[in-house]
Amino acid sequence: MKFLCDQMLGTLAKWLRIYGFDTFYADRDIKDLELIEIAKKESRVLITHDKELLFDAKRENLHVIEVTSTDLEEQIGKILSVFKTDSKKYLSRCLICNSLLEEVDKEKAKDKIPKKVFESNKKFWLCKKCKKIYWRGTHYENMLSKTKQINN
Repeated sequence: MKFLCDQMLGTLAKWLRIYGFDTFYADRDIKDLELIEIAKKESRVLITHDKELLFDAKRENLHVIEVTSTDLEEQIGKILSVFKTDSKKYLSRCLICNSLLEEVDKEKAKDKIPKKVFESNKKFWLCKKCKKIYWRGTHYENMLSKTKQINN
């Protein structure tokens, strides 16, 4: 499933990426009509907090989900009540640019991460688009713990 989150839903977009969903986030000033065109062209479910965008998207017969809550867990819960997750895909996307991550040889990560991180981890993942390197540290564990909390 592919999503498009409007400018008001950046944190939700990040969390959908954590769950492994392909999620476009309109992080810059993109007009509503452009968002609708992106959603159409890329077959994305539009997630919005914007009443006007919701109305326009429905008029275009897009699959759209209105988020009314400002509570992140409620927002995620609303999406996950409609779309199921696959825990094998958790943390498989770059949280910054949405690209899929690829496992990278530990030695190739050596000069791009702190020494202590290099010494205490065996596996690393690279976003080929933005070059960010990921590993399974405490932040990773905290995100997985939160997904379990939200899923229950």
